[in-house]
Amino acid sequence: MVEQERRRAARCVAVSAAALLVAVLLASWTGLVHANNPSRDRFPVWGVDVSRYQGSIDWPVLAGQGVEFAFIKATEGSSHTDPAFATNLAGASAAGLRTGAYHFFSFESPGDSQADNVIATVPVQPGQLPVAVDVEFYGDFWTSPPPVADARRELAVLLGRLDAHYPAGAIVYTTGEVYNRYLAGAFPGVEVWIRDVWREPALADGRAWTFWQFSDRYRLDGYRGEEQFIDLNVYAGSRTDWEAYRR
Repeated sequence: MVEQERRRAARCVAVSAAALLVAVLLASWTGLVHANNPSRDRFPVWGVDVSRYQGSIDWPVLAGQGVEFAFIKATEGSSHTDPAFATNLAGASAAGLRTGAYHFFSFESPGDSQADNVIATVPVQPGQLPVAVDVEFYGDFWTSPPPVADARRELAVLLGRLDAHYPAGAIVYTTGEVYNRYLAGAFPGVEVWIRDVWREPALADGRAWTFWQFSDRYRLDGYRGEEQFIDLNVYAGSRTDWEAYRR
């Protein structure tokens, strides 16, 4: 009888723990709770990244919630442009945010033609943030990643041309998995914007990160579109560092 009671109690504990885990994951998925909650004392500069999916954005409202910078989707691959880029860039700039563009890297397009697309779309502006090159898996590449040498070759071409064209240069946005495959130990001097929605990131090769996307399921006032959530990011340095960053 004692052994049966112990087993029953153990099953109850296991079921309760599983139920709690499911509840936490569900709350995180719906944006009710957040695994990450960076301290504003430690990370005083916060920002968003947006695309057309956030729809119409009231940038002064967004800025009034402690948002100081915005990375705005501009381009993808060799030919696609985000239809909301120009509007978002103008709105964010007028609201006093420091702005930067981001480009979604295509594993299927030459780095040169991708650079042409970015340069034709993203104007050079005073005080702008670096152009961020978003390198992540998509489609079939989740299960069949491109060869490392091929991806690095085209990425090097793209980054080189953006560095030469834009005074603030270029950085790379990526996930931990993609970083480990394509960037760890490579591209010295290239700053990293890393996504980790579960914990504070630590890059495998010890490189410091500059920006951290800590949530992709935040809700703020001031936008209405297909996407109900907005991505939140922090800058790694102090406010003094931020005032001098890539100026």
